[in-house]
Amino acid sequence: MAIDRIHDYIVPGKRAHLVGIGGVSMSPLAEVLHGEGLIITGSDMKDSESVEHLRSLGIPVTIGHLPESVEGKDLVIRTAAVHDSNPEIAAAKAQGIPVFERAQAWGSIMRRYKNALCISGTHGKTTTTSMCTHIAMAARVDPTVMIGGTLPLLGTGHRVGKGETIILESCEYCNSFLSFYPTVAVILNIEADHLDFFKDLEDVEHSFRAFADLVPPGGTVLANCEDANTMTALEGKEGVLTFGLDKGDFHAENLVWNRGFPTFDLVRNGEKAARITLQVPGVHNVKNAIAAASAALVLGISGEAIARGLGDYRGAGRRFEYKGKVKGAAVYDDYAHHPGELTALLDMAMSLDYKRVICAFQPHTYTRTKALFNEFASVLKRPDVTFLAEIYAAREKNDVGISSQDLANAIPGALVAPSFAELTNWLYRIARPGDLILTVGAGNIFTVGEALVRMGQQEEQ
Repeated sequence: MAIDRIHDYIVPGKRAHLVGIGGVSMSPLAEVLHGEGLIITGSDMKDSESVEHLRSLGIPVTIGHLPESVEGKDLVIRTAAVHDSNPEIAAAKAQGIPVFERAQAWGSIMRRYKNALCISGTHGKTTTTSMCTHIAMAARVDPTVMIGGTLPLLGTGHRVGKGETIILESCEYCNSFLSFYPTVAVILNIEADHLDFFKDLEDVEHSFRAFADLVPPGGTVLANCEDANTMTALEGKEGVLTFGLDKGDFHAENLVWNRGFPTFDLVRNGEKAARITLQVPGVHNVKNAIAAASAALVLGISGEAIARGLGDYRGAGRRFEYKGKVKGAAVYDDYAHHPGELTALLDMAMSLDYKRVICAFQPHTYTRTKALFNEFASVLKRPDVTFLAEIYAAREKNDVGISSQDLANAIPGALVAPSFAELTNWLYRIARPGDLILTVGAGNIFTVGEALVRMGQQEEQ
């Protein structure tokens, strides 16, 4: 089915059924389509806050996947986790009802906005998209937003605005961002990842080049000129604007640090555009802020609004998120699940004034752990103490014969916890004042940090 056909269906009065409507990207999609005059229904496996919110807007949601739910619909939109074997998808296909992917629907919506800002990259997307959102809110452009995480400013990961700007975190997995229509495309970095889908690094680079090529004449591609793979992917492409820490059309000057927190001048073509002070630590956040600020300047947002928006940013959920204290140790959680992200996290953590850095890491997917084994082993040698949880399978089966014990064997002193309860106990036993305890990974490792903080609170009582 041609991708453009979806535009014939995203029009007022059409009846759209969303399978998996309560999901982090599907729920705001339903809200936006509802606001555009489509008649929306949906289904999900369970009730949730997002489902209740949609019902409060007058959108009926069925719990469970029933074939009859798609009867009489003009189109069905599904989340990536829903396969052809799903009863609703099978029924739609049997009845000749067109089935579209979530990313295709977002892409169609994007065409209605004057400014479509898409943030891509192997890592840093959620933080940079969140920073862009803070800037857009400070500038009062009333944006529509889709983030792959929770932003405290919004209380959720999305926002439905009435302005001319849409801001989307844009993921390369399964080439989903190739369904988008960016007017400003940001590429933060490119690394070999999602190797259950991509063949190799060259395949990933090819996907990002195709993403950049989606930007129309008059639009802007913003690329990290300090990332070699990004520059390789964009080789020969004209009209690319660059950003970086030390060089590029947009870069930082006069960078100073106050107890791990940065202040710097954002410079555009040799001229100071803003003086920015961040409330999040680490050089990786300076790089993310430069990318966000560069995009904002391209969209015509003032340096004053950029400085104010970034100054108000305190982090997104699961991005060096403070959980509390236990026995005088600070407990933070982070979503890092790629060696590049882990390196950035540990660089930042080790720049702070802690006596020890203790890392409890949950590897994410067997294919990623196997493909990047040496890189994971190398970076996980850096903390003072490294504990590992078992690999989080996500969408996979262990067909590659890898385990966390294999990783631990390559990291001197590392231990694999047989359960989260045991891992929590280990962390509690060794915690002492001056420690920084990190729970790290894209799975459910964050629950360990929360349980650890609760243990500390119970001990105090």
